[in-house]
Amino acid sequence: MSSPSAPSPARTVAGGCHCRAVRFVVAVPPGAAVVHCNCSICTMKGYAHLIVPAGALRLETDPGALAEYRFQTRTARHLFCRRCGIHSFYVPRSHPTGHSVNVHCLDPADRAWAATLPARAFDGQDWEGNIAGLRGDG
Repeated sequence: MSSPSAPSPARTVAGGCHCRAVRFVVAVPPGAAVVHCNCSICTMKGYAHLIVPAGALRLETDPGALAEYRFQTRTARHLFCRRCGIHSFYVPRSHPTGHSVNVHCLDPADRAWAATLPARAFDGQDWEGNIAGLRGDG
């Protein structure tokens, strides 16, 4: 009789902005996927989402290095470095108690690891019609 295997632990990765004024570490849970959204802001930023639960991201630098932009429903907190303007992570409207980390802002070795994760597309141009599937309740 074989014993059930233990769940894989979270993988800790690190990243930040171009000028390094914003640095973070994040515990990526098993089963994570990279989400590619085609909404207006994600398309313009070239954002590749790695969505993690609340408490998984730890900012290692001064929070004062971040500026915030909100639009439409004002639920999402689009955070970016005040100095270089890079969007390393933010609080998404889809998961307002978690974070979306920009895979492109991970450190090189962690970015290479993230490239091995499954990828999925999200039709953010029809956000309301598709959000249940992204959240896993549809």
